[in-house]
Amino acid sequence: MPWRETKNPYHIWLSEIILQQTRIAQGLPYYLSFTQTFPTVFDLAAAKEEKVLKLWQGLGYYSRARNLHTTAKYVANELNGVFPDTYKELLQLKGVGDYTASAIASICYNEAVPVVDGNVYRVLSRYFGVETPINSTKGIREFKELAMQLIDPDEPATYNQAIMEFGALQCKPASPYCIVCPLNDSCESLKNGKVASLPVKLKKLKVKKRYFNYLIFSINDQQTIIQQRKGKGIWQNLYEFPLIESDHEVNIDDIEAHPVFKKLIGDQKYKVTLHKEEYIIHKLSHQHLYTRFYVVKADKKPTVDGQQLIKTKAIHEYPVPILLGNFIDKFFQ
Repeated sequence: MPWRETKNPYHIWLSEIILQQTRIAQGLPYYLSFTQTFPTVFDLAAAKEEKVLKLWQGLGYYSRARNLHTTAKYVANELNGVFPDTYKELLQLKGVGDYTASAIASICYNEAVPVVDGNVYRVLSRYFGVETPINSTKGIREFKELAMQLIDPDEPATYNQAIMEFGALQCKPASPYCIVCPLNDSCESLKNGKVASLPVKLKKLKVKKRYFNYLIFSINDQQTIIQQRKGKGIWQNLYEFPLIESDHEVNIDDIEAHPVFKKLIGDQKYKVTLHKEEYIIHKLSHQHLYTRFYVVKADKKPTVDGQQLIKTKAIHEYPVPILLGNFIDKFFQ
């Protein structure tokens, strides 16, 4: 892992933001793309947001990419490209929380602050038999305090990386091979038969179900329509096709009667077909998107209001959610 071979705060920061809620195998290509495309924080700061979002496409949680860009501009323009060198100052950067600040401070500046990620929560919870939920306010504080007591003040970077690796390779989430664990003679959860039940985690919020019905316009087989998502919801500033959202399943008659469709199509002749009958189910943290694509064939340019009329061959240049990226790659070949 290349970020283990450097103490460059820009590279460590990039890796930590990319690897938030992302597996290493998935995040590594993105890390390499970002460091190659933007070798320094000045290069990232000077880039257009669309380019940053396009490079991020497929990683999800796009607020990370927007915060990444905002922080790059702040470090480049306000701090002359020099990252803060203390845990407390790093916490002031947008998109940098306790975990990321601890990682940068310990790895780059040898500050004795513990990193507490999912792997560390698991190791500490099992070894000490702590049953406080790791995603509760009390649990977050309790595990941070415990980690502070354990960190090696002389080699915090080595300690932090070692305990994370121990959790990833030995104290795995499911079926850890405790018989060969070097800590098996003093592990509380092993002694009490609670390895499988720790760490404790509070149940997630109820998942919301949403129906996304996208209109894929094909004007003379040469042009289509896209729009940029605004507001603070999912996929902010990414592009998508005109959308009709519903809280239940709809059909072509419902689509044709919808004000969004009627405003776009006007009084011209058209033909609407459902691309595929079955829904594409896209699962996000607290919501599942049931998605269908309706292909709209037309000869005249629609009434575009807040949307963009573009050549179909240019569709691949725009940053879009991975849900749409997969569709575009197959439909607009």
